[in-house]
Amino acid sequence: MSAPALKETASGISRRLLLCGASGAALMAHSAVAAAATAVAQNTWPQKPIRLVVPFAAGGGTDIVARMIGRTLSQQLGQPVVIDNKPGASTLIGTEMAARARPDGYTLLLAASTSYSVNPALRAARAYNPSRDLAPIAIVARVPLVLFAGGTAPWHSLSELVGAARTRPGQIRYATFGNASGSHLTGELFALAAGIRLQDIPYRGSSQAMVAVIGGEVDLGIDTVASVAPNARSGKVRALGIVGAARSGLLPGVRTLAEQGLPEASFDAWYGVAAPAHTPAPVLARLTRAMFDTLASPALQAQLRAQGIEPTMIGPAAFQQQVEREIPRYRALAHRAGIAVE
Repeated sequence: MSAPALKETASGISRRLLLCGASGAALMAHSAVAAAATAVAQNTWPQKPIRLVVPFAAGGGTDIVARMIGRTLSQQLGQPVVIDNKPGASTLIGTEMAARARPDGYTLLLAASTSYSVNPALRAARAYNPSRDLAPIAIVARVPLVLFAGGTAPWHSLSELVGAARTRPGQIRYATFGNASGSHLTGELFALAAGIRLQDIPYRGSSQAMVAVIGGEVDLGIDTVASVAPNARSGKVRALGIVGAARSGLLPGVRTLAEQGLPEASFDAWYGVAAPAHTPAPVLARLTRAMFDTLASPALQAQLRAQGIEPTMIGPAAFQQQVEREIPRYRALAHRAGIAVE
């Protein structure tokens, strides 16, 4: 090889080594920055109060769960957890607000399954996508729902109700909390499983629907066990079946719909906590650990159960799987039942 060629080869090798060195240095620098950011997020978060967005008005079941959990979570994290109620538009307002918040761990969402699976299944024009816009942290509680009739209704059992509905298709009316609400879906699940037709009547919320059932304005209602139990004990309403997977300690003598031959009528009502997508992984990991420790508190568990709420702890992966199972199920149900959302 000639001297000029040898010189050119050496020069090329030098240039390649220089480029490789620069690329390696850049890669090392990037890794160092990422590692430093992770360490900062892990070691310094949280440094200020955490906002827990609740897409319901104060005083409802979701708000009660948020305030109970928020107090204990605050102790775990060493910072105040501030409840921010943002009701409206079937939870879309508050849920979208949380999903669009800065992903720094200082804004979280505590919502019922309506926000995570029912709305995405039924509302094509929604402004958020739970899989894309939210990072699941934990399912923290389950709430048994109850199918009930007024205290003077002629049906004393589920089988009597089903028999009457088959002879009067579409004439037996049940109260919902609005079109495409959880109670609406639950009623349609029950009707499809039983092979009957019911007529849904929308009300503004739980209290109005309960008054309508007690007063005989409608025949049936579907609500949480905490709302139904006091009225059932006083005889104002008659509990016909638990819609969830297990019986409730507040109404231990009331069998589930599955126990009464309608396993396909089960509707799983639950509460979950999530963060905006792209929240740093160390922050999410810290939140998950803190949530596990929070739900392990015997005092908190007792407080939740006294409200007819069953504490649970389902982590991020299982949370995501639950949502992915429910969305197609509810979308298919809405199609079969003719539930349309504008």
